[in-house]
Amino acid sequence: MPTDKTLSHYAKMSHPATDHPVLLIDANAPLRDLHACAAERLNAVLKYLDLIACTRLQDHSEHDINTVTNIARIMVQDVSDVFRVIEKRGDT
Repeated sequence: MPTDKTLSHYAKMSHPATDHPVLLIDANAPLRDLHACAAERLNAVLKYLDLIACTRLQDHSEHDINTVTNIARIMVQDVSDVFRVIEKRGDT
């Protein structure tokens, strides 16, 4: 099992569903790769929200709307976490 020292170059992702982070970002990854990761998620969530914006809300239950917003929140949080790593790299 890896120790915290072994994982020191990994940044924890923010997921409130767990007490302990299970997803990590390699803070030493090339900036180009970090940017590509953030861009992929941001573009995906924007397309997803565009699709949802064209959907008539009266056709869906409250549960569906909660699911849609939760998916968007998770994707945007991932982008925010990757940007946080990129910003830290710029500070050093």
